[in-house]
Amino acid sequence: MSLKIYLLRHGETEHSQRGAYCGAMDPALTPEGHLMAQAFATAYQAIPWTAIYVSPMKRTIATAQPLCDAVGLPMQLRDGLREIGYGAWENLEQADVKQRYEHDYIRWLTEPAWNPPTNGETAVQVASRALPIITEIESGYPNGNVLVVSHKATIRIILCSLMGIDLGRYRDRIDAPAASLSIVKFDIHGPMLEILGDRNYMPANLRNREGT
Repeated sequence: MSLKIYLLRHGETEHSQRGAYCGAMDPALTPEGHLMAQAFATAYQAIPWTAIYVSPMKRTIATAQPLCDAVGLPMQLRDGLREIGYGAWENLEQADVKQRYEHDYIRWLTEPAWNPPTNGETAVQVASRALPIITEIESGYPNGNVLVVSHKATIRIILCSLMGIDLGRYRDRIDAPAASLSIVKFDIHGPMLEILGDRNYMPANLRNREGT
């Protein structure tokens, strides 16, 4: 038996629905976001879970709660799993950011590993706080199934780090729609990506929503 880490992005929020930048902000799930969380719990509650790690934000806690209730495991909250900080871009949509912060936006698009959103975080900074959580899981649970409930950019950055993909390409190489699931298996050869961005467990009316 080996370790499998299930990386689940939180369900839909108003910000993800309209495509606004949301990192340090703490919005709740939409009603559809709660349905996504329940759909995940229904689909995956039969798996023998070993532990559940969760970003300490309302949207991630609410996403993890149905599964925690179903399987009787507590959440282990870790600040390192929170979303990338978007700084001055928080709550703005892309067109507004391009207009107000054009220089920073172009630099961020070109190389987000080292260039942050205005007053925000770089991908390297996110990796430096998120990857120790993955190391903690590997050390504490060498076997079993561990769920990590986190955020879009953070999950993409974790996956790039594990797969050996340049952090500066995390936005170009990995996608993570709302409530999507990616699975990484750890064995003697290191991490292997088994599933990326899966949402087939949820009903089509949720899976086909725009802007997630």
